[in-house]
Amino acid sequence: MAFSKEIVQQVWEQGRGTQDQDPTLWRKDECGAWMRREHYDSAHSEYGWKIENVSPGGPETLENLRPFHRENSFDRGAQHPRCQVTADQKKVDTREHIVDRPRNAAVKR
Repeated sequence: MAFSKEIVQQVWEQGRGTQDQDPTLWRKDECGAWMRREHYDSAHSEYGWKIENVSPGGPETLENLRPFHRENSFDRGAQHPRCQVTADQKKVDTREHIVDRPRNAAVKR
C-alpha cells in the first residue's frame, strides 16, 4: 500500500531517536537497526526502511503502523519483531556517543 507523506512522517516519528544522531535524519526500529529518513522504501540502502502493520487483521491506521528496517519485519501471529539486522555496536563504548556514521550488522543466529 502507498502511504501519504503525512503518514510516512508520522510513522517515522514512532521510531526510536537517540542522543547520538539527529532524529530528523536517523532513528532505530524495534530491532535496534538504524534507519535514515530519506531512505524510506529503498530496497538497496543499508538504512532503508518500510512501514509494517503490526495488528493481525487490523486496519492500516497510524496506531497499527510501525517503521522497520528493510530487512526486519513483524510477526503478527507471535506479536514480536523478526530481527535480521540491528545496530553494530562493536568498538562503541557504552558510555560514549556514536560520532561516526551509524552502522548496522546482521543478527547472529
